[in-house]
Amino acid sequence: MNRSLSGWATLWTLIGVFAGGLALNLTPCVYPLIPITVSYFSGRSTRGKSGLVGHGVCYIGGLALTNSLLGVVAALTGSLIGALLQSPLVLSVIAAVLVAFALSLFGFWELRVPFWLTKAASTSYSGFFGSFFMGVTLGIVAAPCIGPFVLGLLTWVATLGDPLIGFFIFFTLSLGLGTPLFVLAIFSGQLAKLPKSGEWMNWVRRLMGWILVGMAAYFVQPILPAVSQQYFLGIVAIAAGIHLGWLDKTTATFRLFPWVKTMVGTLCLVFATVVIGNQLFMGPSVRWHPYSKQLLADSAEKQKPVIIDFYANWCAPCRKLDQTTFHQPDIVRLSQDDFIMVKVDLTRKDARKYDHLLEEYDIKGVPTVVFIDAAGNEWTDLRLIDFVESDEFLNRMVSIK
Repeated sequence: MNRSLSGWATLWTLIGVFAGGLALNLTPCVYPLIPITVSYFSGRSTRGKSGLVGHGVCYIGGLALTNSLLGVVAALTGSLIGALLQSPLVLSVIAAVLVAFALSLFGFWELRVPFWLTKAASTSYSGFFGSFFMGVTLGIVAAPCIGPFVLGLLTWVATLGDPLIGFFIFFTLSLGLGTPLFVLAIFSGQLAKLPKSGEWMNWVRRLMGWILVGMAAYFVQPILPAVSQQYFLGIVAIAAGIHLGWLDKTTATFRLFPWVKTMVGTLCLVFATVVIGNQLFMGPSVRWHPYSKQLLADSAEKQKPVIIDFYANWCAPCRKLDQTTFHQPDIVRLSQDDFIMVKVDLTRKDARKYDHLLEEYDIKGVPTVVFIDAAGNEWTDLRLIDFVESDEFLNRMVSIK
């Protein structure tokens, strides 16, 4: 049962993760490390800019190694659990974990690293290995601020079950976290122009907390009542925007900060408008029939091909197919005129009544969309086991028609 990313979703996810890595530099635990790190690089370099670049690359390499390995391990662990990660109970637990980490970023509790681990991380080494080791241990030193976000991201990556995606997500996070330090190390003279540490960094922590709340909303969405699940993520975005943009009274010594708060709040409200608007104005959808033997018999008499969609509410690609692909006007029109559209809902425990269908069609997970021609034969080369865009699905319908 695949929750992995594909296509444009992967690109936008990596862009978002990189931006998250950049934002983590502004948290109270990381920001004060910037002058220390830059001073460290400058002191270790004996060969001008080339030496600084070498130390910076080693630093980012150490940071990327640690985080990328965490991402791979999380993805492998999730893939071993398999379908368990798709159950409503486990989705609820994942959402609860993400909210718990978000509460840490909101200041309700503090993540503490054991003293012996902090002491080991503060050990200094010389040469390029010293820079590499510094990157490896950054996550330990800054754990009180970045730990909840990283652990929340690990929880999400575990549900994907894709080690390669897990690697790239955390490698990208490392680039976002390490790139500003790398650039400032090379252009250390610009350090004096940075805003001073202050209360505004707690606002950044709360921003990261709201991101985790949004991830929790994404996971819990499928198990909510059908009416509310369509708008839940938008409601969370509205709450985040109002809080971060206007209710939060955090101030800063630099003039740009109020504009940043207003911009973030406005972007959240725009996102909520898009999410809720898409649900309200998405137009008609494919009309599905519940599975029955009589329905398939009737399709044979009418010489109509059949499309069977094996579906579950907790399956993210299934929901995406329903919300986008199956609302495309040409697909809706063709499904009404020339096809028998059958949906097999495997959401609940009573779905065991469909065991014979799962065996007959060799269904390994959801989503699975089966295409059967007018003669009653499946075209296995058209079978879908993941989300596809509307034009690709329409081409498959035209092919079997």
